[in-house]
Amino acid sequence: MGDDTTSTAGDDTAGDDAADGSTSLPDDLLSTLPENPREQLSPEDTALLDDLLDGDQRALARVLTKIENRTEGSRELLAALHGHAGTTPVLGITGSPGAGKSTLVDKLTDFYRERDETVGVLAVDPSSPYTGGSVLGDRIRMGSTAGDMGVFIRSMSARGRLGGLSMATTDAVTALDAFGMDRIIIETVGAGQNEVDIVETADTVAVVVQPGSGDDIQLLKAGILEIGDVFVVNKADMDEAAQTVADLEAMVHGAEPMGGAAGHHAPSVDADETAEISPDESDEGWTPPVVETIATAGEGIEAFTEAIEDHSRYLDASGDGKTRTRRRAAATLQRLLQRDLSALSERLIDSHGGIDALAAAVAERETDPYTLIGRIIEPMAKAVEQTTAEDDD
Repeated sequence: MGDDTTSTAGDDTAGDDAADGSTSLPDDLLSTLPENPREQLSPEDTALLDDLLDGDQRALARVLTKIENRTEGSRELLAALHGHAGTTPVLGITGSPGAGKSTLVDKLTDFYRERDETVGVLAVDPSSPYTGGSVLGDRIRMGSTAGDMGVFIRSMSARGRLGGLSMATTDAVTALDAFGMDRIIIETVGAGQNEVDIVETADTVAVVVQPGSGDDIQLLKAGILEIGDVFVVNKADMDEAAQTVADLEAMVHGAEPMGGAAGHHAPSVDADETAEISPDESDEGWTPPVVETIATAGEGIEAFTEAIEDHSRYLDASGDGKTRTRRRAAATLQRLLQRDLSALSERLIDSHGGIDALAAAVAERETDPYTLIGRIIEPMAKAVEQTTAEDDD
């Protein structure tokens, strides 16, 4: 199912990036990268990769387990998968608990399956404070697709991130993409105004709001408004639905332009000019539509998918899709670097007696934490300075 053509370090396109305004990688860095990431894999992982690319869901499940548990070889496996990914549209669905996100995802999946499209769903649940694993587990509200081989649902832990996503979720998107899914949907925890990590992972972000929920509207005013590309008022048969739609419309059309960022909100308009702006009618940016659904009855799902497709067309036509792709790549690099530096920090602390011994020394005022950490990271800082100096030469 996945494309067998992989990019290599020796690809001529590596040096052509400067032509479109980007900075090419240093030659000394490129020379150390493997020409084919498959060469780094063990025989077992090579077979696992081939099985996944051939459409074996059991292989996909095993790869996702390796990714989430960070077992040996998972990094090399992801490196090999990367060249097969990058084509599947990713939809992020977020919103407060109780808004009906899981039911909406279930009906959306049904809609795509009726059109013979395969769907991968990542349901990001809160982390257990004890194990770090997913608390809610596989969603029983997504049961209508049980046994459908065209659907793959995986619950994943947020791993304590306030934004609701972990590095494992981003990596899982790469695996589902390489597998050849036609659609990928991420349903996040719904952690209020901190729910912004989804922007760094999804092409289109849908914010689900429950009618009559003053808390939801306040959260939107507090900052969530900027991350939404589509707003969905679910449970639209409730009495408060019309007012919630009106509130959202007023906020959307009163927002400042966002440019090439999540939300892509169009300039302010007067209250009597709130007609929907299509991607072809405005060069100013994207104006998020407000869609009404009744997920339990399957109503409004088609209108929701049309809004998603409109946004996809906007991303392609405006060039904001490329901007978003580069921003996601930057976020991935930063997350990987932070994770690896954190692991190095733990090794450094262990080599100096361990965190308990160091904490005891600070607590007893034998030393201060600032000088202590400065001394511990000093060799690393010197190594960075040396590398920087060599690059300048």
